[in-house]
Amino acid sequence: MAEPPKELVKDEVTGEMMSKTALKKLQKKREADAKKAAKKKEQEAKAAAAPAKKKSALASAEADDQLEPHQYFANRCAAMQRAHAASEGGEGATPWPHKFQVSHTLPEFVAAFSGLADGARDEATTVRVAGRAMRKAGQGKLIFYDLHGGGAKIQVMSDPKSYKAGADAWEAINDRLRRGDVVGVVGKPGKSKRGELSIFPEALELLSPCLHMLPKGQGSEVLKDPDTRFRKRYLDLMVNEGGAKVFDVRSRIVRGVRKYLDDRGFLEVETPMMNMVAGGATAKPFVTHFNELGINVFMRVAPELYLKTCVVGGLDRVYEIGRQFRNEGMDLTHNPEFTTCEFYMAYADYHDLMDMTEEMISGLVKEIHGSYKVKYQPKDGAEFEIDFSPPWPRIPMLDGLVKALSTHEKPVDAAWLVAPGALARPDAVDMLKKAHVEAGGELCA
Repeated sequence: MAEPPKELVKDEVTGEMMSKTALKKLQKKREADAKKAAKKKEQEAKAAAAPAKKKSALASAEADDQLEPHQYFANRCAAMQRAHAASEGGEGATPWPHKFQVSHTLPEFVAAFSGLADGARDEATTVRVAGRAMRKAGQGKLIFYDLHGGGAKIQVMSDPKSYKAGADAWEAINDRLRRGDVVGVVGKPGKSKRGELSIFPEALELLSPCLHMLPKGQGSEVLKDPDTRFRKRYLDLMVNEGGAKVFDVRSRIVRGVRKYLDDRGFLEVETPMMNMVAGGATAKPFVTHFNELGINVFMRVAPELYLKTCVVGGLDRVYEIGRQFRNEGMDLTHNPEFTTCEFYMAYADYHDLMDMTEEMISGLVKEIHGSYKVKYQPKDGAEFEIDFSPPWPRIPMLDGLVKALSTHEKPVDAAWLVAPGALARPDAVDMLKKAHVEAGGELCA
């Protein structure tokens, strides 16, 4: 027997006809969904009304350190563009300010305040320094930076209590700063409890942001790849501590050579670098074109010929420190363009030049290193010491060559070299090559 048809009722929301049971289930579901939606809306309203949680001044920097270099660059560029746009509208400071007046360079700061006691702070003195921030770290409410510049390093110990603009401004500037940024610091000089020379900032200012991610690490070998170091010397100087020392020593050598010659009555001159004839040395020159005259000229391989004409003209003592250009081999110790010092001295001979060479070089070593003895670490092999103490041994070239060959691990008899006119013999070159091979050497082309 067939069941009687169920009584249908109309859903007021959709207008659909359904059984009473189905309608009750649908209504309960709608009520539950409405309660969930109301609860979610209430939570969102509370979250919007609540004050934003302050993140650590290190949080952004630590998060950026986990990015890929290209992502870091994109984020950093965008952040600086936003900061610049805000500064144009009168909100905040520009990331590229026009001027920051310093009262001390970092070497001057080190010289002036190194005598402070451990844990002391000179509250009576306010200094203004600037440099590149090469480390950023935190401990509680302290943010630390290592500030580098001019071959010196100091520590920045930043805390919100010392910051004049208040805790919010302190959070904002420390959140903005990144490793590699050039930073201006206004504050009190002092030392940490561990004795590290520091500045305690009352104000910090971003002077120039570093947009690229720097190699991580500290010390003299952060950047090790030779190709990268020499092609991007600025990066080597930036991240490898002590990298600037090479430039400093070179500069002192050039000044020392110039002073030595000036003190002895030599006149420094400048001679042409582009010549019609590539003379003064046996070397392959670079060729360039002189547009005005429509001719090719050679970049000089040596200043010799022009300096000799100065002597002919009556300048008895002349010298030039300058660049030479030789279109030949290139490796880590040979560069197509290089600096030389060439000098000429009338009424002198090679004995005078030996005296001057010994005096000049030993004097420069003593002046720069404080000793005649210098330790040298070759790329391969053990460190050894070079002694520049005068007087130096003076060895006649041929006598020295004969002695060196006779005491070699593969002794060679080359006594014929000291005979009068030995090098004028027709077979002299062949005999020298034979001696070279017997000694185990490789002949150069």
